Amino acid sequence: MPQNVDHRSAGPLFCGGITVFNPIIQHDISPLARVGVIGIGGLGHLALQFLRHWGCEVYAFTSSDSKREEAVRLGAHQVINSRHEDELGKIRGALDMILVTVNVSLNWAAYFDCLAPKGVLHFVGLLPEPVPVMPATLIFGQKSVSGTPVGSASNTRRMIEFCARHKIAPVIEPFPMSRANEAFEHLKAGKARYRIVLENDLS
Repeated sequence: MPQNVDHRSAGPLFCGGITVFNPIIQHDISPLARVGVIGIGGLGHLALQFLRHWGCEVYAFTSSDSKREEAVRLGAHQVINSRHEDELGKIRGALDMILVTVNVSLNWAAYFDCLAPKGVLHFVGLLPEPVPVMPATLIFGQKSVSGTPVGSASNTRRMIEFCARHKIAPVIEPFPMSRANEAFEHLKAGKARYRIVLENDLS
């Protein structure tokens, strides 16, 4: 572990961090690429930071205007309200990759329209149902759908070194281990911002 990486931050990086860092490596994302991130949560808030420091032009998709300022602070150049079709229309054919970090069904056709030729819709979130896509969308736009799990040991090392160099860290909420049940309830209620870290206070 690099000395300037806080140990409380390390746990979320070894899970959520590598999950969203791995697609950048796997798809050989250029610093000149335009990349969108769907979902500003436990995974998405790290993806925004990685992509901004990678040099990409970063677009954050959110259904809540309340997260607009936070998305910009975390690295987004532009924030798109996914409920407004006019905002999606403005970036039609613009993005080289859209990273999907959510586990809910969305209007995938609208996001395919946002991809540039040879663009990829990449999933790291597990969806409850299949993603509908017409072969014509893939063929004529040379677009693709892909997904990755967590990364290899070597990519994890690269991710940690990248975080150390650019001072990237997850947004965490520490809880003492003696309040673990309370922490789980906080998580289940959807109130976590964005990763809960348990600290041992038990003798």
